[in-house]
Amino acid sequence: MTSILPLSGPAPASAAANSAATTRKRDDVQSMAADFEAIFVRQMLSTMRSSSLGEGLFEGQGMQQFRDMQDAKIAESMAQRGVFGIAQMLARHVENKDV
Repeated sequence: MTSILPLSGPAPASAAANSAATTRKRDDVQSMAADFEAIFVRQMLSTMRSSSLGEGLFEGQGMQQFRDMQDAKIAESMAQRGVFGIAQMLARHVENKDV
């Protein structure tokens, strides 16, 4: 397989700049992976709630909106803590692919 990128070219400005770019890219990948895990967990919570067998005494549109907001916050919290590990696996996959 031939490479379309030249093997020789201008050297990076400095090792510090290269390190900063690598760190920024890693942080971006981690953030993207955590966001994806939060969306996944939110969808899972929403599906679990929709499978309830009956409505409670105080069910209504306002309660549904409150539960949606509550599910979003729970999902964000779980994703930040890495409860399921989806973000770590996704970040590792993206970093290995050098996307």
